[in-house]
Amino acid sequence: MNIPFLDHWLKRHGADQEDQRAAAESDPERAAAIAELLSECELLRVRAERLGLELDDSPDSLAALDQLPPRWRDDPEELPWVGNDAGLYLGTVIVRTVPGAVWHIWPGGHPVVRLASGREISVVEAGLDWAVHGAPELAQVYAEAAEA
Repeated sequence: MNIPFLDHWLKRHGADQEDQRAAAESDPERAAAIAELLSECELLRVRAERLGLELDDSPDSLAALDQLPPRWRDDPEELPWVGNDAGLYLGTVIVRTVPGAVWHIWPGGHPVVRLASGREISVVEAGLDWAVHGAPELAQVYAEAAEA
């Protein structure tokens, strides 16, 4: 999923897009700001809280999310937003707990998680698949990232 506000944020700091992305990854302040923006996942956090689940950015919270009843599937307008948030939350947990994992923004604003091995995980796609189909489970994607 394209996140246009991220491109706008990066543009305010000069240079061309590719230079901006590289700078964002190598500059700890920019990387922290991007990580903070991507970790909000407000809709998912509110839905989880209503069901008694606090999302604490831990791997255990991903397993708990996998166990929630998928009520968001009843609302076709909310479904993609929950999926997007689930992917960003998955990425947040990976970046915060897997050594060497970082956010990387592809041209066009598509966020992925880049592991220390160089492998990239399209977490938003994984979140959308989870929201729509229930698979792959978020905890499974996390486990594969933690092993890589």
